[in-house]
Amino acid sequence: MAAHSIPHFQNDGGHQVVEIGVKEFMCTGASAPFDHPHIFIDLGDENEKVCSYCSTLYRYNSALKPTETNPPGCVYHVKAA
Repeated sequence: MAAHSIPHFQNDGGHQVVEIGVKEFMCTGASAPFDHPHIFIDLGDENEKVCSYCSTLYRYNSALKPTETNPPGCVYHVKAA
């Protein structure tokens, strides 16, 4: 399986806000089997947006790398079959 070119994030911890270092990403909800359809979110000129499925508020933080989140642990990793 190919690596993601667009970062994917999840919210297993049920955090109200997840800070991310990118403005275009995919939200997966939580880890399977509790995920929702993986949707593309583009912040555009905004600095935050709510996922329409899981209601997670994603907030852009320019101090974070594309593979970092605050709180930590919200980057989605594909598990090999």
